[in-house]
Amino acid sequence: MSRHSDELPPALRSLWRSLKFGYRVEPKFLVLSCGLTICGVIPDVAVVFALKLLADGVARGDRTLAYTACLVVGALTVAIWLLSVGSGRAVQGFADRITVALESHVAHLQAAAPGLAHHERPEYLDRLAVLRNQVFALNHLYGSLFSTAASVVRVALTLALLVSVHPALALLGLAALPGVAVSGWRAEKIRTAQERAAQHGRRARHLFVLATTAGPAKELRVAGLGDVVRARQREARERWYRAVSAMRWRGAAWQSATWLLFGLTYGAALWYVAVALNAPAGDVVIVLVAGSRVSQYVADLVAEANFLRGDWLGASRRLAWLEDYAADQQRDQGSGTPPERLRTGIRFEGVSFTYPGTDRQVLRDVDLTLPAGTTVAVVGENGAGKTTLIKLLCRFYEPTSGRITIDGDDLAGYHARAWRERITGTFQDFFRFEFTAKRSVGVGNLPVADDAAAVWPAIDRAGARGVVDGLPAGLDTRLGATWDGGVDLSFGQWQKIGVARGSMRTDALVRVLDEPTSALDAETEHELFERYAEEAASDSRHRTGAITVLVSHRFSTVRMADLIVVLNGAEVLEVGSHEELMARGGTYAELYSLQARSYH
Repeated sequence: MSRHSDELPPALRSLWRSLKFGYRVEPKFLVLSCGLTICGVIPDVAVVFALKLLADGVARGDRTLAYTACLVVGALTVAIWLLSVGSGRAVQGFADRITVALESHVAHLQAAAPGLAHHERPEYLDRLAVLRNQVFALNHLYGSLFSTAASVVRVALTLALLVSVHPALALLGLAALPGVAVSGWRAEKIRTAQERAAQHGRRARHLFVLATTAGPAKELRVAGLGDVVRARQREARERWYRAVSAMRWRGAAWQSATWLLFGLTYGAALWYVAVALNAPAGDVVIVLVAGSRVSQYVADLVAEANFLRGDWLGASRRLAWLEDYAADQQRDQGSGTPPERLRTGIRFEGVSFTYPGTDRQVLRDVDLTLPAGTTVAVVGENGAGKTTLIKLLCRFYEPTSGRITIDGDDLAGYHARAWRERITGTFQDFFRFEFTAKRSVGVGNLPVADDAAAVWPAIDRAGARGVVDGLPAGLDTRLGATWDGGVDLSFGQWQKIGVARGSMRTDALVRVLDEPTSALDAETEHELFERYAEEAASDSRHRTGAITVLVSHRFSTVRMADLIVVLNGAEVLEVGSHEELMARGGTYAELYSLQARSYH
């Protein structure tokens, strides 16, 4: 897959894409909300002109003009209220609808990307952590954009009134420009500070969850870690706050200087019209009212610009980055389909791999053949590269060099989704689906997720029938203690449910068990692996030529495998059957004997 830029997309392009997304999801509400918000500023400015007419009427003794101006002010006041209520309800209705769409969109993008880099690279995690915190409020981007547009129109109309008195009063608008420029600079600096400090924020959030959820509660209390966790959480939160707060105060100082400049300009303008020009009463009222409002309008514009160019535009740019990342990953994932049956098998040809953003090779020059219809065990100490080998086989990552072939065809030529539809298995970091027991297992093969006739064989293959039989309502029992009527399981029981879920597909070309049984004892793990090895040798397995890959750090539990691969230091150290490797008397034989003695 191609390399994706780590830089955030340009602000204006991201904003335009967010607008197009909003229009695609809710076109009528978007247009209505924007239109009412902008139209709402027109009577607000018109009131100033009506006050000028009132002042002129009083000064000249023209009662008709004064009475008419009073009626106009009253009518405009009612219009302001009606448009405010209408735009408020339209914007809220749009926000309610767009929130659901945005949350779904972000979840889809993260799930649609075929790789795992965005879930594992620290710099991507920091960026996505900020986006996850902001996505629930990203609907405010649109309201802020509407308000910013309305503020621009309001400032322009107000300046037009001032210029009608004297062209020099346009300087009030120029005096406001430094404030707008500084607000953009300030927002960008704060965004950068937030990203740099995101790691501290993630750590604080993790420790908060640790201290407030039920899972770790017993261990925290027994070990007396409560005070330590709280102290570390507070320290991480303060480190995040200090980094961001320092930049906020620095920006506020510069912002204050720009407001001082504007205040001096406004005072000079008022003196010039009232004293130097000795202008009519109506013109003085325009400068007095419109001038003071310009300061507030510019303040509103700067505030909206801060929101827009700060949190909301930052979230929009991160969303655009995620869209580009997901599209880039989808674009280069191949278009071919895997064979219906493996005939020769899978081969790693000179495969090396280094995780993006790091320099250490996790796998180096791996040449390995996995014959069709066999059970292959991958063993090695922690950090040897076992799980990375599985990630490459599942196309969660692409090899840095070399290639993987399926019956001679390059795996990179297959569409990732099509390939994964022919893979099944369970991983060491399996997820606890808190559905009914039937659905928690059945989601391993969605078309038959609710079919008990398909679920029970998978449960039996995983040795989990005892777990399900012990549940109050059997397959219909809701799992998870946080739900009404839900039943919690031990970690080992959750693992068996996870293994059963990975056994749902019966037409898979590759079945993976990547240390999903770490909570089980060695004998139970060995029995489970034996069941999978026997099934791999059965007629149903020969029908697809499927390869079963067992990953374990326990050498003594995989002796039944047809082929055992020993990884050490990023390289393949030994390959052979249990008998062959024992006869060689190498690393496998030594560690197998050592571990076997410790389990007996």
